[in-house]
Amino acid sequence: MKRLSWFASVIALGMGTALMLHGHRPVGYFSANDNVAQTTNGAFRDGLYLGRLAAERGIAPRAARGRWATAEDRASFTAGYERGYKELLASRAMSDKPVRQAE
Repeated sequence: MKRLSWFASVIALGMGTALMLHGHRPVGYFSANDNVAQTTNGAFRDGLYLGRLAAERGIAPRAARGRWATAEDRASFTAGYERGYKELLASRAMSDKPVRQAE
């Protein structure tokens, strides 16, 4: 059993290192500064995912808030959607800027 857990640890460490070196942030990643209530809220996470998806596809931002029954869930969904949409556009804008080389 120790061998299996050791092997799983090595695989996980290798994958994390590869992602770090490759420079990509996993889609479901949240930073330490994020609001814990939002990151565990299903409506917020749904909006975040759909906002990123819309931005990737080049669709104009339009949150389908009717997916959620309560006003609180609709507000969380809208906040997540707007955040996901804006974050993806911002990351694209940063990657499109040319890197200035030292002279």
